[in-house]
Amino acid sequence: MPRASDSSQYLIAPDPDRGGLSRVVSGRDQTGAPVETRVVEERPLTIFLNSREIVTAMTIGDYPEYLALGFLRNQGMLPPDAEVTGIDYDPEIDTVVVRTARETDFEEKLKKKIRTSGCAVGTVFGDMMEGLEGLRLPPAELRTSWLYALAATISRTPSLYLAAGAIHGTVLCRRDRPLVYMEDVGRHNAVDKVAGWMMAEGVPPDDKILYTTGRLTSEMVIKTALMGIPVLASRSGFTAWGVEIARQVGLTLIGRLRGRRFLCLSGNERVIRDADPASVPGEPRGGACRSARS
Repeated sequence: MPRASDSSQYLIAPDPDRGGLSRVVSGRDQTGAPVETRVVEERPLTIFLNSREIVTAMTIGDYPEYLALGFLRNQGMLPPDAEVTGIDYDPEIDTVVVRTARETDFEEKLKKKIRTSGCAVGTVFGDMMEGLEGLRLPPAELRTSWLYALAATISRTPSLYLAAGAIHGTVLCRRDRPLVYMEDVGRHNAVDKVAGWMMAEGVPPDDKILYTTGRLTSEMVIKTALMGIPVLASRSGFTAWGVEIARQVGLTLIGRLRGRRFLCLSGNERVIRDADPASVPGEPRGGACRSARS
């Protein structure tokens, strides 16, 4: 069994040493002494769907194709059966163009943009809730032993957050194995990267768990539901609307997952408590991987 800190078990793992994601900046500490610290880079990425400009997102710049594909999928602009004929990324002008076999027209939809509670000025479209009408997520099993194992593994995985902070992570998991770990300055971007990877690889969502370091807001719940994933977990807290939507669509919502403790505010019928919390090591003071600081 791989060690909790072994990134080789991931299909995609964070690469904190990848060039262009962070840089060293000089400053002064509380005593006035000179210090050097790593800070996360962010840059604009403009996403086109065919010939139409859709949005400009602030991102760390890795996996732009997955981000574009997942964003369009999660906004309802690309149905699961959409025929994507090409994804072109131009790093010189920070632009991704997603091309489909059939032309699309989202002029009215673009007028309904609203700002969300997500950091990095996240955007979601006003009629995004329409995709939830009649949606009921598939039955799934969730063992508490999986939750505890995932939390331990993810919190110890070398990441850009641990190296520089100011960033969020989202991890696609199956049972007790983390599969794809994406990071970005906004948690919505990290989720979209996961969605883009799933769409590109044709990965089914029915038996997956989505883990996020961010808050369980309405946007996070909606995106997870539209991806078809039945379980969403976080070490952070909830919003009331997020809980309400989760209950509406049958999403199992796990929050405040720290050490041996967690809260389930929706979908408890899926949870099989097969691990004695007393046997789970408590979280070190301060936590191994707190949610990203703004």
